[in-house]
Amino acid sequence: MAETKIYGHKLAPSLSSLPSSTTLRRHVAPFPSLVSFNTPKPPRLRVLSMAIKRSPKRLKYSAPRFTKEGGMLYVEADELGADTWKLEPVIELLKQGAVGVIPTDTVYAIVCDLKSNSAIERLRDIGSPLSILCCSLRDMDTYTTGFPSGDGQGHADIFRAVKHCLPGPYTFILTASKELPKQCVRYGTKTAKYASRKNVGVRMPDDAICQAILEKINAPLISTSVRSPKENEWMVDPVVIADIYGPEGLDFIVDGGVRVADPSTVVDMTGSYPKITRLGKGPKLHWMVAEDDDESAFHVEDLIPSATS
Repeated sequence: MAETKIYGHKLAPSLSSLPSSTTLRRHVAPFPSLVSFNTPKPPRLRVLSMAIKRSPKRLKYSAPRFTKEGGMLYVEADELGADTWKLEPVIELLKQGAVGVIPTDTVYAIVCDLKSNSAIERLRDIGSPLSILCCSLRDMDTYTTGFPSGDGQGHADIFRAVKHCLPGPYTFILTASKELPKQCVRYGTKTAKYASRKNVGVRMPDDAICQAILEKINAPLISTSVRSPKENEWMVDPVVIADIYGPEGLDFIVDGGVRVADPSTVVDMTGSYPKITRLGKGPKLHWMVAEDDDESAFHVEDLIPSATS
């Protein structure tokens, strides 16, 4: 049965509203500061070796010692979404500008409120690139210029094709709209100048816990995938994530079980055709082009029905 725990470091004062049945537990594990990393592809065998640490780590979380005012919120939730009421404290923290970890339909993600500038700065310090987790296509249309649609003149209706694979394990690169905060499309360190308005990845995960959080907060979240700061690997065990990232200032972790080290498939929609820049969990569909395909022989109109068909 799922339970809520708090341990680690200073947390937002709103946790005083937690129900009396909340279990508070202590965990102290000093780790070195984060280092930058860019390699996107993890060795799966090493990720699995991290996952098997789960049971021994549980033994360390003994009698509750932390108060609600000091600690990291740790919520164990049913991966099928049977106990989404346990996510209420997480929603309140996100609204206050918290940064934490939630599961998706691929790997775990570090997230924050899209409208909290201070939270976005904290997220940028932890990892990049940043993408948007959306609950609906309407959110995608708000913060990007949207997917190309058919014009009635025989041109391909890419939007209609995209709808068939969402929600799902895909990240679509689209042109950012003016509604998206500049921090989400900025490059370099926090002292760097703002870049001109460019592109951003958007996701609609097919995960019960993630969807419940997005629905409850009624707004998109800014996210970055959780990788090991030293090993350049995807981190799929929330207990190990708590050990590594807890000391770095996370406010909460939602434990949806150990996941598989398989990231989303990234499709760039800003060119003349949908181009896969990273093949992950989402399969290559007939209207997508791989990086090694012959571009000169590709015509998107031949693969996607036009708006008039």
